[in-house]
Amino acid sequence: MTAILEQAKHLYALENCAFAPVFGHEGGRNQIVIVSRNENQQFVLRISALGDRSEADYLAETEFVRFLAANGAPVADVIPSVQGRLVERVEADGKAVYVSLFAYAKGMLLADNSYHYREGAPLSEYFYNTGKALGAIHRLSKAYIPVHSRPDYFDKYNMEYLDRLIPDEYGELKTAIGKRLDTFHALPKDKSCYGLIHFDFSDGNYHIDMDTGAITVFDFDNCMNCWYMFDLANLWIHNEGWTRQETNPGKRFALMQQCFDFQLKGYKTETNLSEEMLEKLPLFIDMVLIENIVDELECCAREGEAPDWEDIEDAAACLIHGIPCAGIGQ
Repeated sequence: MTAILEQAKHLYALENCAFAPVFGHEGGRNQIVIVSRNENQQFVLRISALGDRSEADYLAETEFVRFLAANGAPVADVIPSVQGRLVERVEADGKAVYVSLFAYAKGMLLADNSYHYREGAPLSEYFYNTGKALGAIHRLSKAYIPVHSRPDYFDKYNMEYLDRLIPDEYGELKTAIGKRLDTFHALPKDKSCYGLIHFDFSDGNYHIDMDTGAITVFDFDNCMNCWYMFDLANLWIHNEGWTRQETNPGKRFALMQQCFDFQLKGYKTETNLSEEMLEKLPLFIDMVLIENIVDELECCAREGEAPDWEDIEDAAACLIHGIPCAGIGQ
């Protein structure tokens, strides 16, 4: 780490800054370092050393973020190096490591505020603003012409790869996922519904300005070409945390939908959403469940650990038994 930070200091003219590594969350792909020039100026240095992505992958991500920021989307911008590069390649222990510097998103994580929204403001504002932020990203994505390309959904989510990833004892799960993939293949993929999306839009990847409610989005590390509805379905599922106090399944489902309605209201101020795609929300919720399962299995593989069925059994049961909407409301 020390050698990488020394190189980064020169690459980004950070010689007089303080560096504070952030303890990574379970399954995290990158090392994050908070860089402070003074109490009013901070940056985020991202160090990517897994070796499973190419420089072109990181360029495609950072070029997209740069485009979004330049066109007014509420995202944490990429800061070029002294040489004007969005991604720098350095050497550490004889292997390539990729580093990028980002602006520090104003505000804080909801988790760091004990999941309390800003004082005096209704939660409806929060849901509206999250939908609006996502809508701005999708609106600009529809106009984006990439230089470097990120993967398409089926580049990763195909049975050739998933059959290797998912242990053979989970045969029913493999069959269920295969059927969903067949359905996904039949979906339209025109510019109005399919493009470069965040693919991990959740409250762990944006900060909230607790004075204004403004949201700033970051961590596009998983961005890929997919249906815009995936990000919306991910929003829907993450509303689950706000409704856990309701024990009645029907009322809980209604509360989740109420949250989502506020998100849709904000989203539609930025971009269009066809009723045809919105009606497919349960299908895209299944797509999110598949992503959650794949992510868990990939994390286990990276750590050299056997997968724990308990970590995926609820999502797997919904897919295997055709239980809609992640089982919420059942």
